[in-house]
This record gives sequence, structure tokens and C-alpha cells, in this order.
Amino acid sequence: MLRVYRYVLPGVREQLRNWRTKAEAIPDPELRVQAIASMTSKEFHCIGGSVYAVANLPMRHVLIPLIVAFQTISDYLDNLCDRSTSLDPEDFRRLHQSMLDAVDPGEPLHDYYEFRVEKDDGGYLNELVKTCQASLRMLPSYSAVADAVRELTGLYCDLQVYKHIRKDLREKALLDWWDKHRDPFPQIGWNEFAAATGSTLGIFMLFLSASDPSLDGETVKAIREAYFPYLCGLHILLDYLIDQEEDIAGGDLNFCSYYADLDETVARIAFVVKEARTRSEQLAHPEFHRMIIEGLLALYLSDPKVSKQRQVKQISRQLMKDSPLMRMFFFINSVWIRKTS
Repeated sequence: MLRVYRYVLPGVREQLRNWRTKAEAIPDPELRVQAIASMTSKEFHCIGGSVYAVANLPMRHVLIPLIVAFQTISDYLDNLCDRSTSLDPEDFRRLHQSMLDAVDPGEPLHDYYEFRVEKDDGGYLNELVKTCQASLRMLPSYSAVADAVRELTGLYCDLQVYKHIRKDLREKALLDWWDKHRDPFPQIGWNEFAAATGSTLGIFMLFLSASDPSLDGETVKAIREAYFPYLCGLHILLDYLIDQEEDIAGGDLNFCSYYADLDETVARIAFVVKEARTRSEQLAHPEFHRMIIEGLLALYLSDPKVSKQRQVKQISRQLMKDSPLMRMFFFINSVWIRKTS
């Protein structure tokens, strides 16, 4: 946590100040509003993601700009699709081509706004993509993780397309998509798979691993299997858990709403926590991944939204019951970071 406060928070906030300055100069008013809003309301996504830079401080000058730029693309596009002037899957697919380009250092830029009315962002999205590509070129072992990164990024982009199309089409699209991917994941449901695809943590862990010049293929495989679907799934299930009331009011899809009741919600999230812990124990430096898991639980369950939703508060109490000291430590830290942000 000392490293986070000393190196990560200042580095993230410096990067976000730079991107905010560029966002404020976007000519199109709708694109400008959504770019600024994504940084205002979702700063903690970049802070959380950049914790991965703590594990290799000498490479933080590469990892922090990379993670912040990639997460900023994700949050910006999520705003464009979530509060969209469009329901066109072709538009959503083309917007998210920027994320696929961002993780491929040799890929040329595309016209990401081709199917959208709003087009003039003054080069904002292109700059984000180019920053990611330039950072990836500085990671000594990126070629070893590139396929796994593209796979997880592709699944993320699929989710963003299917969950933002017309409400009467999205559930069928998600179920059809799940049918193509379900065989390797017999222990989880379609909503849990979809949740896992919505996390960028597996990608950030692969970025971190690529900063090691001696990275080998077996390590990459172990990381991929530990993070997806369980650690990634935990991340997004907690996010949806605390957003339930908000999503009902906005008519947004929420993957936790597919659980039958409070007991099933607690049981399934607890199962995902257990699997994430077990699998991360097989990785090098398991204490780091344990910190990520306990930090996620603390970060989301300390959110002010929890206390405003009776059922979510009950679930939170169940999940925090018999909490290890590490989780309580991160719970207090999460409250403190929010107060000082």
C-alpha cells in the first residue's frame, strides 16, 4: 500500500490529467461529454488496474501509462455505448476495434466512428490507441502473451456489443454467444461467464507478466486459467452487485439479477471467491494475487452504494463475515481513498 500511495496514485492521476486535457479539447460536444464523464466517474478503475504496476516498479513508467490508456478506452467506449445515441451493433463493434488495435502494436488505426453520427474527437481515441501500442513495444515479453491478450480483449469486445444492443435482442445474443464458449466452463453459468469477459484484470496481469524478460509459455497459460473466469468473474460480479438498484432504474442488464435470491447470490459469489483463491495459489507470488482478491472484495463492498440497498447490504455482510485481516485492511483503505479522491 505504501507503493500504491507513493508511486501508483500520483502516476495514475498524472496520466488522467493529461487525458482529461485532451478530452476537454474534443470538438464534438457529445463525444467530449462522454470522454470527460468516463474519467470523472470511473477514475478508480484506472487506480485499481494500475495496482499491477506495483509488482514491477522499475517498469511502472511503461505499465501505468499502458494500463491507464487501455482502461480509459474501455471506460470511454462503455459510456458511448451505455448512454448511446445508437443501438447499432455494427457501430459498437467498430468502436471496440480500437481496443483490438490497442493490444496489437503492428495494427494500423481504423475509422472507429464510421457507423456513428458523432465523429470528430480531435484524434482523442487514436492517441489512446497509439499510447497503448507504443507501451507494448517496450514490454520485453509481449510476444509471449499477445495471443492470450487478444483472446481476452476479443471476448470483452463481444460482451460490449451484445449487452448494449436493443433490450429485446441482447439476452438471446448473450445466450447464443455462451453456447459457443460454454464447454470449457462447466462450473459456471452464462451470466458468470459474461461477467468474467467484462473484466480487464486478466489483461493487466498479462501486461505485467510481459514486463519479465524470462517469461515462458507455461506461466502465461497458468495466468490465463487463474484469472479467467474466476478472478475476472469476481471483479465484475461485485461491480454488478452494487449497481443493481441503479441498473433496474436505468433498464440496464445486470448479471447478478439472474440469481434466484439472496442465498444463491451469496453462494455463487462465495464459490467464485474460493475458486479464484485456489487457482491463484498456483501462480508465482500467490500473496500478490490474494491481495488483488481481498482488495476487490473490500473495494466494492465498501462502496457507499451498498448501504443504500437493503438486500445488497445483507449480501455484503455475509461475504464480509469472518473476513481475513487483509480484507479488513483494504476495506479501511478503500474508504480512505474515496474520501481523499
